[in-house]
Amino acid sequence: MKSLRARLLVFVLLAILATALLQAGLAWRAARAEADALFDYQMRQTAQSLRAGLPEGLATGVLPVPPPQQDFDFVLQIWSVDGSLVLRSADRPELPPRAVLGFADVAAHGTTYRVYSVMTGGLVIQVAQDMAVRRRMAGELALRTAAPVLWLAPLLMLAVGWLVRSSLAPVARVRQQLAARSADDLAPVAEQDLPDELQPLVHEFNALLKRLGLAFEAQQRFVADAAHELRSPLAALKLQVQGLRRAPDGETRDRALQRLDGGIDRATRLIEQLLVLARQQARQAEGAPPVALDLVALARQGVSEAVADAQMRSQDLGLSGLDAAQVRGHADALRLLLRNLVENAIKYTPDGGRIDVSVSADAATGGAILAVEDSGPGIPEAERGHVLDRFVRLPDAPSTGSGLGLAIAQAVAQLHGTALRLDASPTLGGLRVRLSLPAA
Repeated sequence: MKSLRARLLVFVLLAILATALLQAGLAWRAARAEADALFDYQMRQTAQSLRAGLPEGLATGVLPVPPPQQDFDFVLQIWSVDGSLVLRSADRPELPPRAVLGFADVAAHGTTYRVYSVMTGGLVIQVAQDMAVRRRMAGELALRTAAPVLWLAPLLMLAVGWLVRSSLAPVARVRQQLAARSADDLAPVAEQDLPDELQPLVHEFNALLKRLGLAFEAQQRFVADAAHELRSPLAALKLQVQGLRRAPDGETRDRALQRLDGGIDRATRLIEQLLVLARQQARQAEGAPPVALDLVALARQGVSEAVADAQMRSQDLGLSGLDAAQVRGHADALRLLLRNLVENAIKYTPDGGRIDVSVSADAATGGAILAVEDSGPGIPEAERGHVLDRFVRLPDAPSTGSGLGLAIAQAVAQLHGTALRLDASPTLGGLRVRLSLPAA
C-alpha cells in the first residue's frame, strides 16, 4: 500500500478489530474464572449440606431430583468406603468409582467433570458438574461483556476514517496548490495552518524552491551577460580577420595575426571568467555545506601560484602577518577568490610595486580575516560599491580586463555568507580587500 491514507485506515481499523477480539478474549477468561469460582463454591456448599443432612444407616438407592430443579446441573453421588454406590442423583450419568478428596477433574462419558469429594461418617460425598456447562455460561457472560465493544467498533471505524481524511486534508491542499502552478512559478508554498509533521517538509520544499530560483536567476543572468559581453570581442575578432585578409605585405599580416591572437586570448579569458562566475553562483544556489580548512595553507598556495606573474613585472608579492586560522569554508571557491584578488592586484600595481597577502584573527567574530593589499593607485571611495558588480571597470583601467575579477570574488564571498570589504591600504597606500570567515 503506497497510499498513506489507506495505510493509516487499514492499520487503525485492524487495531480496533484486534482490540475488540482481545476484549472478548479477556472477558471470556474473566467470566470463566468467575464461573469456576462460583460453581466451585456452590459445589462445596452442596456437599456440606448433604454432609450435615445424611441420616444414620443410609440405604442404597437413587436420590431423585424434583421436577422444578431438572435444570440442576450437578451430579450427586455417595459412596461407601468399600467402593459401593450408596446414593446417586436420578437422570444423571454415573461417575467412576474413585474419588480424590477436594477438587479434581475427571474424564468420563466423553467429557470432563469437575468433582468435589468430601468424607463423612464412613461415606464419600461427591458433587460433580460437566465443564461444558461452565464453558457455555462463560461464553454467554463474555458475549454480554464484549457486545458493546463489538457494536461500537463499526462506529469507531467510521470516526477514525473521517479523522484520517480530515487530518490529511492539508496534504491535499498543498498538492492542489502545486498542481495549479505554472512551470516558472517558484513562489513559496503557504505554511500557515499546517500540522507540525507537515510544516518541516513544506519548509524544506520552500528552501529548495528558493535555491532553484537563485539557480534559474543566475542562469538567466549568465546567458544575458554572455550574450552582451561576447558581442564586442566577437565583432573585434571579425574585424581583425578582415584586416588580416586585406594585409598587403608580410609585416602587416604579422601585426594583424598578433592582434587576432590577442583578441582570441581576451575572448577566451572572458568566456572562462563567465563560466567561473556562473559556477560560483550555481554553487551558492545549491547551498553546499562548508568544511573546516587551514586558511594559512590556502594563502601560501595562492601566493606561490602567482609569484611567477608578479616576478615578470618585478613586483614584490609575499605573505605577511600569518596567524594560525582554522575556518569554515569551501576550499576551491576560496582558492578562486584569492587568485582573482591577487591577479587583480598584479594587474593594477605598477612595475616594481608591492603586494601583500595576510591572514589575521578577527576579534569581532572569533574567525579569521583574509586580506590582499597593494601599492597601486587604489579605487576612489565613491567607486568601491560599484566595482564589485559584473563588467564594471574604472575609466583608467587597463584595456585587457573584463570587469569580472572582483565580481567573481564577491560571488565567492556571498557563498560564505559575507561580503568583500574594500578600503585604502594603511601601509602600502593602494587598495585593500578583506574577507572575514567564521572559525571552524
